[in-house]
Formats: sequence, C-alpha cells, structure tokens
Amino acid sequence: MKLLTKTNRIYLAFSLVIYLLTAFAFYQVVRFLIYDEVESRLKVEKRDFEAYVRAHNTWSSSPYFVENKIDVARVGQQQAISQQFSDTLILNRYDNELIPFRQLTFYEPIQGVMHRVSIRKSLIQSYRLIEVITVTMAILLGVLLVGTFLFQSRLSGRIWHPFYDTLSRIKRFDLSSTKPLQLESAKITEFSELNEVLQKMADKMQQDYHNLKEFTENASHEMQTPLALINAKVEQLIQTEQLTANQTHWIDSIYQASRRMSRLNQGLLLLAKIENRQFVDVQPIDLTAELLQRLDDMEEVLLHKQISVSSIPGEAFSVLLPAFLAESLLSNLVSNAIRHNHPNGFIEVRSSATQLQLSNTGPLLIAEPASLFQRFRKEATGNESVGLGLAIVKQICDTYRLTVSYAYSDSLHTLTLTTADTV
Repeated sequence: MKLLTKTNRIYLAFSLVIYLLTAFAFYQVVRFLIYDEVESRLKVEKRDFEAYVRAHNTWSSSPYFVENKIDVARVGQQQAISQQFSDTLILNRYDNELIPFRQLTFYEPIQGVMHRVSIRKSLIQSYRLIEVITVTMAILLGVLLVGTFLFQSRLSGRIWHPFYDTLSRIKRFDLSSTKPLQLESAKITEFSELNEVLQKMADKMQQDYHNLKEFTENASHEMQTPLALINAKVEQLIQTEQLTANQTHWIDSIYQASRRMSRLNQGLLLLAKIENRQFVDVQPIDLTAELLQRLDDMEEVLLHKQISVSSIPGEAFSVLLPAFLAESLLSNLVSNAIRHNHPNGFIEVRSSATQLQLSNTGPLLIAEPASLFQRFRKEATGNESVGLGLAIVKQICDTYRLTVSYAYSDSLHTLTLTTADTV
C-alpha cells in the first residue's frame, strides 16, 4: 500500500469518527435545548394552574388550558416525588396516530383533596425541528468531510509529487550505465535534503561499481595468463624423461595446486560478476531440458562411476537467466550430484512449472544443511573441489528471483530450485 493511500485512509477514518461524535453531540445539545424549552413552558403552565386553583379553589376545563393537554385525577395521598418530567405517547383521535408529548406530573390539593395533575405539551413540532436540524447537519458534515478529503488527497498528491518523482528515477537508475542519476531540486526542505543524499550515494555506488567491474576484468585477465603459463610449463616438465619419482610427485603437486588456484580464481570472479549484475543478456531458458542434456553429456563419467539417471516426466521449468549463468548453475548442480554420489547410485530429476528437483544418493551429510551454500564449504576433502559450487548456485538464484533449498530423505540428497513468485 502506498504511503499516500495509507495516510488518506487514516485521515478518512479519523475524520469520520470525529464527525460522527460531533453529530451525536450536536444532536444531544439540540435535543437538550428543545426539551429545556418545553419543560420551561410546562413549569409556567404549572404555575398558572396552581394560581387558578388558589384563586377559585376548584378546577374546570378553562379555555386557558385548551392548547395544552391537562389530566387531573383524584388520589388518596401525595406521592414521594413532588413533580416529574416524562415522555409519553397519546393517540390522536383525528388521524389515529400516536403523537409524542412531554409530560409534567405533580400533586395539587383541590378543595382539600389531593389530585395528581399531568400537563402535557406536544413534541411533534420539536421532533420535526430536530429531524430537520439533524438532516441538515448530516448533509453539511458529509459535504465537508468529502470536500476536505478530496482537497487533502489532491494537496497531498501535489506535496508528495517530488518524492514519487525521485522514487521513479531511482527505479530506472542503472549502475552499469555511464549516465549518472539526475534528481530534480525540490522546494520542500526534507525532499531536497533526501535528493542530495541519494545523489551522493548513487554517484558513490556508480563509481564503486565501475571500479569493481574494472578490477574484476583486469584480475580475470592478469591472473589467468600467469596461471595458464604455469600449467603449460608444468605439463612440459611432467613429460620430461629425466625426472625422478620425487620430482614427478612434486611437479604433480604444483600442477594440481595451480589448477585449483585457477578454478578458485574463476569462481571468485564469477561470484563478483554475479553480485554486480554484469550479466545482462537475460532470456527464457528451459532448465529442465538443459539439465537432462547436461546429464547426457556426462554419460561417460556416469558409466565410469556406475551411476544411473532417471527422469520423472513433468512440466518444463522455464526461468529468465543469462545463458552463461544457466550453464554454470546446471554444471555445478550436476557436478555436485556426481561428486557426492557413490558407486551403483542414481540421480533423479523431477520437474514442474514452478520447481526443479535434482536428487542423488550419497553418504549422510556431516555438516549442518544451513552451511551447505556458504563459500568454501566442502563436504569432500579431495582437491577437485574448491568449495564454491553451491555458493555460485545460491548467488545466481538470489540474483535472478529463484530460491534453492536442500533436503535429505530416504537416503536421497535433494536440491530444489523454485521460482520466487511461488515462495
């Protein structure tokens, strides 16, 4: 959810609560004032009634009280409450409808006998007035709420425009490009300071990226040349007939160390290039078909180690990857499955639209599975592994919206590739 949308929703909810509370309070105040006015009139009518009774020592249906409903009933004795206000409904004999009245009940002696007197005044006009005031207030508050919300939304959109413009430019910014990040100056101080900080960070990141890219390219070229020369010279020495057994052993050790250093150099440089996203030729690749083809290419090695391969038919697992990295990914997975397998073992491939599983038999894992994808983490002790294969696999997956996981069940080691959208 966008920040502006979240802010508008909070503002709308808060304003709605405030307006409802205000409307309720306003309704109660108006109702109180109207009731207070009606009760004041009823008290006046009570005093008039008492004055009339004192003057005449009796009561009759005087025209003075025609406007108000008066009910006088004889009672045995006065109740504890001297007077009481209450609401009541009286049936209108003309239209047969119940009409609300406000009633004042009190006790008055007439000719020495206690009477209960109820004076009533119609509230129908007061209720209509309350309804009109309430509806008018609700409409005005609704218009004010909607108008304020629309104005606040439009104003917030204009105020936050520099922020969204900056965000859009950052999204389009490419470290590998030679074009620097260009951010427009903002009139709002906070946004202006934010743009300055982001501008400095982007310039520094771009400079560091190009320096690192230049370093990896130079290192790849400068280190591979002497390593290749060392390997060539050592091969020539191995072919020399005058070497003793010890000399041959020493030269072979040098040769193996040189090859290991070459593979280590290539692996570290590849990891650096992946982290810096120097591979940009992304294309859809069917990893299922490529994996099966890679296993077919390794047929002689599999026959030599007596490892069988089985594939369970399923949907193609297609992802977006640079072709070189897809080849590196599958090469490391296949090499890992073969290297850590045992004679008469097997490799199994399962595939779906969202997952690709490569399972192989092999000895139980010694280290923690969580450390399996760390750099220089080796399960085997042989010189043929430099401990970067699964680290490269993990880095490729993290960079190109894939996840890789390991599981061990029923004597099978399983590496699973999953698209990030399904995680």
